[in-house]
Amino acid sequence: RDRPAKGPKPGLSLERIVAAAVGVAASDGLAAVSMGRVAQELGASTMSLYRYVSAKDELYVLMQEAAVGPPGPLSALETGAGWRAALIEWAAAQRERYHGHLWALRIPIGGPPATPNSIAWWEQGLQALGDSGLGEGDKTSVILLISNFVRSEALMMSDLAAAVAARGITPEELMASHERTLKRLVDPERHPGITRQLETGVMSQPDEADYEFTFGMGVLLDGVEALIRRASGGDVKSA
Repeated sequence: RDRPAKGPKPGLSLERIVAAAVGVAASDGLAAVSMGRVAQELGASTMSLYRYVSAKDELYVLMQEAAVGPPGPLSALETGAGWRAALIEWAAAQRERYHGHLWALRIPIGGPPATPNSIAWWEQGLQALGDSGLGEGDKTSVILLISNFVRSEALMMSDLAAAVAARGITPEELMASHERTLKRLVDPERHPGITRQLETGVMSQPDEADYEFTFGMGVLLDGVEALIRRASGGDVKSA
């Protein structure tokens, strides 16, 4: 009896496999993604998927590439608004993509940018720093620093949102509960800094929307500006 020929199964495609995997991650989280689950969504056998994708790690890369997508144009670059405005816009665009696909933050980082979209984001970040006067090595370090901040901040916000949803309370109620817990645990002699925080009421004051992101970016870019000033030995044009 003739063996069935190897090759793609009719009706399957890499695009359909990736789209199905993204759908599973969006509805049930990244942990729910498996070759078997994706095959089930497509009405195919698990082994048939391996004609297109060699392993789940490769599927993860393709999912992230599809979800995050390429960067859009930066108006700050088009208008010549300066490196600082361009980096803020670039970072905010990354953050928006992550918040649209929070499951992608759970994919382990497997190495430097090596996919078309990740390289495009890297290139755009370097273009944002084009008029800064930084050396090429420092530009790469700045891009890595900001990218890590964006990813970390988005992940923290995602975790907090999940905690709030799981407990069925509001963010304000979560912080009030945390403050009550701290008041029971904190010893003024051992924790004078936290005691001052509790006494001033800073922990119970609601933050403005996106405050942590805006504050963090401001501090980071102040540091970048100081780096540029030190490298140039003079004034810095940041806007």
